[in-house]
Amino acid sequence: MAAQNKVVEIPAQLTVRELGDKLGISPVNLLKALIANGVMATITQTIDYETAAIVAEDLGFTLYLEGQVPPPAAPVATPAADAPVAEEPEVEESGPVQLWYLEGEEASALRPRPPVVTIMGHVDHGKTSILDAIRNTRVVAGESGGITQHIGAYSVTRNDKRITFIDTPGHEAFTAMRARGARATDIAVIVVAADDGVMPQTREAVDHARAAGVPIIVAINKMDLPSAKIDRILDQISGLGLMPEEWGGDTFCIRVSAHTGLGLDELLEAILLVAEVSPPMANPDRGALGVVLEAEIDQQRGVRATLLVQSGTLHKGDMLVVGEQYSRVRAMWNDLGETVLTVPPGDPVAAIGLSDVPAAGSRFEVVKNEKTARALVEARNLEARPGMGTERPLTLEELFTRAQQAESKTLNLIVKTDVHGSLEPVVNALERLSGAVKVKVLLADTGEISESDINLAVASGAVVLGFRVSPDVRAARAAASQRVEVREYDIIYKLVEDIQDALTGMLDPVYEAKTIGKAEVRAIFGVPRAGNVAGSAVLSGTIRRNATVRVLRGTQQIAESAVSSMKRFTEDVREVREGFECGIGLAAFDDFKVGDILEFYVKERVK
Repeated sequence: MAAQNKVVEIPAQLTVRELGDKLGISPVNLLKALIANGVMATITQTIDYETAAIVAEDLGFTLYLEGQVPPPAAPVATPAADAPVAEEPEVEESGPVQLWYLEGEEASALRPRPPVVTIMGHVDHGKTSILDAIRNTRVVAGESGGITQHIGAYSVTRNDKRITFIDTPGHEAFTAMRARGARATDIAVIVVAADDGVMPQTREAVDHARAAGVPIIVAINKMDLPSAKIDRILDQISGLGLMPEEWGGDTFCIRVSAHTGLGLDELLEAILLVAEVSPPMANPDRGALGVVLEAEIDQQRGVRATLLVQSGTLHKGDMLVVGEQYSRVRAMWNDLGETVLTVPPGDPVAAIGLSDVPAAGSRFEVVKNEKTARALVEARNLEARPGMGTERPLTLEELFTRAQQAESKTLNLIVKTDVHGSLEPVVNALERLSGAVKVKVLLADTGEISESDINLAVASGAVVLGFRVSPDVRAARAAASQRVEVREYDIIYKLVEDIQDALTGMLDPVYEAKTIGKAEVRAIFGVPRAGNVAGSAVLSGTIRRNATVRVLRGTQQIAESAVSSMKRFTEDVREVREGFECGIGLAAFDDFKVGDILEFYVKERVK
């Protein structure tokens, strides 16, 4: 029996959920059809008209743009209720993928792998307790061996499906890994305490997960406490842009208790459901590719690294290349302490055999032999030379050029201010500047610019703006090493003016270095974890914390650095005038000698 092909009007862009509503089909089935056409999307992701039209045609619909004349409906065969094209598109038909470990893979070679989950949230909200509860539940359920090794990650099985959990110190480590170019996580679980609510680190965790582009599940912990206030928590979660599913949104908010075990099964079910909507894929029949989760020196075994296999299969004896070193895998064991000979995609494993300790987040890959490994390492050493193949966030001066070349249509910003009263007007003023180039504020908060802010800037290609705040010592060092642009302002209109100039292509500044003050080093003090601080007397002018310092020894300049700290006695100060003394710490230099001259200068815009 024939039926009319349904004709539907849609806008030029809409979310997957909106398209599902217009077509009258489940968003999950729509996502499966998108995956079958090579589009890895989420329910809230925006797709264009062309993509929607291709998928809708497969499902028996004809689309046309709003404002255009609708095409005549064509008779088509009524699809059966169990028609595979609408209900169960084959995963093998998926198109090109974007993840580094799937580049160049044939779609027919890909198979689903276990999802990798990172749990994040505010301090003391129960991240570790939930991980321990899930781990202990697995052992109680009868898995052999018991937990004998901590390897930074572990797997659990639910309904014959495996889930891998990464046991990280927190969301800073999560973003630091991504900043090094290794997306290790498929799903982020944000923990919120039912008796405490959304806190600053909760917001940061959500920002970091969004920057990584991974789906978010909320676990509302401590539901066994009498002081749990679920309605208030759901309201706060919606305020983060995560609309709870029970309120008509698409964010799972699972009520759990790490203490009693309440809701842990539901949390695992939610993880598996999210993974079904956008399944992680891998090619198990190739050499292993993946990421280093953590590494340390074992006194008996040498360097021990926890590896997460993201694609391929890792075997004992494989030639492994990690960063700029290579070696064979001598032995491997899982989180139960069991020796293993092979590791499939999605599983973590502890391995020994490396000569040096690799950085967390480093990518690894298996190659055929030592000759290939040596050639690959030599090529990487060549690329690592200064000025060659180094990526970094854009500066404002580069933004408009990139926008003209269609390389960048969004300016990502991280905004930190001194007080909440300043935060809202600054953010509102910036967001009103959106036009051809969209202004996107990834993080807006009060307090000093932290290393976590710099890591987020690296991960998302953002510019950091500080209003009456400066980077702390670790942030200053990170910004210098990662070449992240940090701009500090004392006047709102000046901050907005610079961003406006960048967006309209008028930002072509000419700066001139102006010396504002000089200080002489009179004594040197060692500060634990901060290096040496120069006890100095200001000889002329006024020295400021937001200035740049040239270190002069005799007639030679031996260093140049940002200021990391400036104190009079125990009090932090922003500036010190001529005739006064203070302690000065520099972000990139601490080899002071008595008699060194510290010349403070600022770059003033002269054009």
